[in-house]
Amino acid sequence: MNNLSTSATESINQARFAEQGREALMEEIAALDIRLLAISLAAAALIAWAIGRRMGEQLQHRGDTRPSKFDDASMALFGLLLAFTFGTSLAKHDQRRLALIADSNAVGDFYTCASLLKEPTRSRLQAVVRQYAQLRRDLSRARLTSSDLENALAKSRQLHDQMTELVTQALGDGTPIAVSLTNTLNAVTSNEASRLAAFRDRLPNSILVLLLVSAILTVMLIGREQGMAGTSDIAGTLCFIVLVSMSIYVTLDLNRPDSGFIRVSQEPIERLLSTMIR
Repeated sequence: MNNLSTSATESINQARFAEQGREALMEEIAALDIRLLAISLAAAALIAWAIGRRMGEQLQHRGDTRPSKFDDASMALFGLLLAFTFGTSLAKHDQRRLALIADSNAVGDFYTCASLLKEPTRSRLQAVVRQYAQLRRDLSRARLTSSDLENALAKSRQLHDQMTELVTQALGDGTPIAVSLTNTLNAVTSNEASRLAAFRDRLPNSILVLLLVSAILTVMLIGREQGMAGTSDIAGTLCFIVLVSMSIYVTLDLNRPDSGFIRVSQEPIERLLSTMIR
């Protein structure tokens, strides 16, 4: 019985260590510079094409020049995978844009309710809401590390506590807009959670690795087909590699809202801040 328990414990520990190793590997992949990754992909694809062409020449020398249906199937499968990952990344980018608009509208509604309160609660609550909106804008502009994000979230929670305290004080004073004030505060809280979830929603790294591997293997099969045919369409191959590398680069860039070049426009929150300053 003890032996079985010890064996089960060892198996669980081994599985845990293996899972931690996979997570560490995926985190390292996610931290790679996508520009360097795209360039490396293009270089690896070019090497794979040369290897595939060499394989095709060897098959030609042996007289094995029968066309393979797997080449076309691989191209089609890679095209579907690229379209799927690009479409998913673009959809997640659009979700982040909609979450920003909803968050901005919720903050604006709460600020409007705060302007209907009596002094000094009105000025104090408006000042906190303004700080909160500025924090949301600054978070989206900066390129944050994980520690910076956690610090910003901690500051956001502090501002939420201050807003809740001021709303509680207004309710205690018998404000006639108690329901609207409470609902808009709840909307600010829920929209912040939705926006954070959309920000953290990324493509699984395993899918990105599959996409990179599929691109390299597809180019290698193209090289093999050219070697079997005894031709070398270098210009066409280079154009294909560049287009694939650029497509994957844009896909990866859309998947990194915290460090990519394609960012969600902050116009809604900036327009809101301009109305708060007036």
